[in-house]
Amino acid sequence: MRKFIQSLSILSVIYLLGISCRQIDHQNIRMKTNTTSVHDTATFGSGCFWCSEAIFSQLTGVLSVSSGYSGGNTPNPTYEEVCSGKSGYAEVVQIIFDPALISYDELLEVFWKTHDPTTLNRQGNDIGTQYRSVIFYHNEEQKTKAFEYKQKLNQSGAFDRPVVTAIELYKNYYIAEEYHQDYFRLNSRQPYCQYVIVPKLDKFKEVFKDKIKKQEKNH
Repeated sequence: MRKFIQSLSILSVIYLLGISCRQIDHQNIRMKTNTTSVHDTATFGSGCFWCSEAIFSQLTGVLSVSSGYSGGNTPNPTYEEVCSGKSGYAEVVQIIFDPALISYDELLEVFWKTHDPTTLNRQGNDIGTQYRSVIFYHNEEQKTKAFEYKQKLNQSGAFDRPVVTAIELYKNYYIAEEYHQDYFRLNSRQPYCQYVIVPKLDKFKEVFKDKIKKQEKNH
């Protein structure tokens, strides 16, 4: 379990030092899933999956979001293996959505506007290949849309530096330990949530206020 600091003075020090969300102890609860649904699936990696899950779960048309690992080769990876940066896995969110209510293009827009896609293997103070910006496409349509969107971003100069987001064929997904799921809602007062996730959510809600589920607009 992540190391939670209760003292306000210690919290301040941690914030200033830019503590990584990966300096934790944790339990080994393992679950594996192969999602089958009449709805569509998107799999994105954009740094710490706590942030991504908190964001995508609020979108109208998104039916469920889970945090997990994709892109590696060894079966049933442990959290320690992923954190080593040597497993090939990335922290990702797997999103089950209703295409009649939200399109894959709209999910791509949220993906690219809620993290920095120009930093290689890094998001803020989280560093390593497990934090890489990556889209795992599930079919040729998703592949085409992802590459076209990335190309347009680079051509438009939307970012000061080139977008380095990897676009890879989806090959596996392992759901992360239970305590990672729905993390922000269950632990919103913890330091990482307050100093990292809350500012991202505030920005997200301002930019995508028309796409947020009605029950979320009142919070």
